[in-house]
Amino acid sequence: MSGGEALVGIVLVSHSGPVAESVARLAAGLAGGGVQAPLAAAGGTPDGGLGTSAELITEAARKVDRGAGVAVLVDLGSAVLTVKALLAEGDELPEGTRLVDAPFVEGAVAAVVTASAGADLDAVAAAAGEAYAYRKE
Repeated sequence: MSGGEALVGIVLVSHSGPVAESVARLAAGLAGGGVQAPLAAAGGTPDGGLGTSAELITEAARKVDRGAGVAVLVDLGSAVLTVKALLAEGDELPEGTRLVDAPFVEGAVAAVVTASAGADLDAVAAAAGEAYAYRKE
């Protein structure tokens, strides 16, 4: 990766602000030192309650957008619906924003590590999705 190459941004959407922020810290910490992909948590509602917020998701996506695409990972079903609605509107999220089907924690770590290595959006989404196959037995 050249020094000027844009990195894929990552947005973590949870129904809980503290959960989104904790998973973001975990993923960033496990990605190691060096170049770090832009990462933002969009958890809960603007007043700190449980739920999802189109406003917070949009703000986070714009914050991490560097022109290489934005991968959005979500925790639960209604977060999926919120992101899909934003994508359908067409102008709320940065161009190249994609909802990624992946487990929230493992997928976030894989996405951040892969994006930090300079991979494109397709590779970041694939790495995050492959986390479904991680066995814990």
